[in-house]
Amino acid sequence: MFALAHRLPPHRSPTTGHTRLAILATHPIQYFTPWFRHLATIFDLEVLYAHRQDARGQGAAGFGVDFEWDVPLLEGYRYRFLKNVSSSPGLQSFGGCDTPELYDLVRPENYDALLVLGWNKKSFVQGIRAAWRNKVPVLARGDSQLPTERSWLKRALKFPLYRWFLPRVDAHLYVGRRNREYLEYYGVQDRQLFFSPHFVDNEFFASRAEQARNSGAARTIREQFGIPPDACLALFVGKFIPQKHPEDFLLASLRVTKMRKHFHALLVGDGPLRKELEALASDDSERIHFAGFHNQSKLPAFYAAANILVLPGDETWGLVVNEAMACGLPAIVSDAAGCASDLIDVDLTGATFPLADIAAFANRLINFRGGDGDALRRKCESYSMQRATEGLERALGTVLAHKG
Repeated sequence: MFALAHRLPPHRSPTTGHTRLAILATHPIQYFTPWFRHLATIFDLEVLYAHRQDARGQGAAGFGVDFEWDVPLLEGYRYRFLKNVSSSPGLQSFGGCDTPELYDLVRPENYDALLVLGWNKKSFVQGIRAAWRNKVPVLARGDSQLPTERSWLKRALKFPLYRWFLPRVDAHLYVGRRNREYLEYYGVQDRQLFFSPHFVDNEFFASRAEQARNSGAARTIREQFGIPPDACLALFVGKFIPQKHPEDFLLASLRVTKMRKHFHALLVGDGPLRKELEALASDDSERIHFAGFHNQSKLPAFYAAANILVLPGDETWGLVVNEAMACGLPAIVSDAAGCASDLIDVDLTGATFPLADIAAFANRLINFRGGDGDALRRKCESYSMQRATEGLERALGTVLAHKG
């Protein structure tokens, strides 16, 4: 039955002629909005947001400062904010997004299909149940991976639930290899799996980085921190929280600075570990630098100023690596990061090291000789908005044909 997908037309909006697609998200996210704008040119799209995140909420999420993103998040596509009835609204807990109106909203007269961007919030579960109840095809896109540590009790409780739940979603858009392995582990079949990779707006980052090089903005960053033009600069970009392991980068850098006088480390970000990290770096403050928090539009200049990005933490993916590679920057990545098996080709696009192994991390920093520009460009082409959209279109065509 699934083989008929390419021959049967998807459902069409009577007004636009496009498939009516709803996307359920927690809140406006800078990585997703360029994709939403693009999808709005293909589908009759409406994005459903479960929570209004404000500047204070951004700070509480680990950024360390209250801020609003300096790129447009609500332009170029149709959206609505759902009524969040949670007694403690927010993004830090499962129940922080509670939007029961989905049961009335997700109906075949409104949408041909629903795409949920995860299942770790109550709103996502409500959206999936509403789709099941009202016979609307439902797709899911997440980035969970198996290596994530869990207690034996949590694993024992989770396995039968997820083994029942995940295969009942009509289609899964997997973002990378480890995410696919995760879904297969819980019983999702090959015919339900469609590659829709994690990506960033490659064109935005590449053009801004090139502009920073040509205008001298990248050189200015080095001058601001007293970093010589010929020094090797390793860059960390992210929240100063335990999951990101910024202290591992500092400990590795302190080893490297004792052996290589032309090595510098620069940390862009803020968070609850800031004072602790500054105290740790005080042993070599001339070559370990803190730039503080910088908003999205400022980051390409930092990538252009650096020689290599580091991602030392335990992350389900690590989109900062996509950003860096779009700017032509290779990356040294913890093997616990979800992107490691997809984005890192050793000695071409970067290197990996065992999580929390400071000696191995320092060794990679000392011995890495730079990436290959062609390899980085090919990687960005494979993990791009175009590829993600192609996966979504294939999934929708298959699911709608099957339901029809």
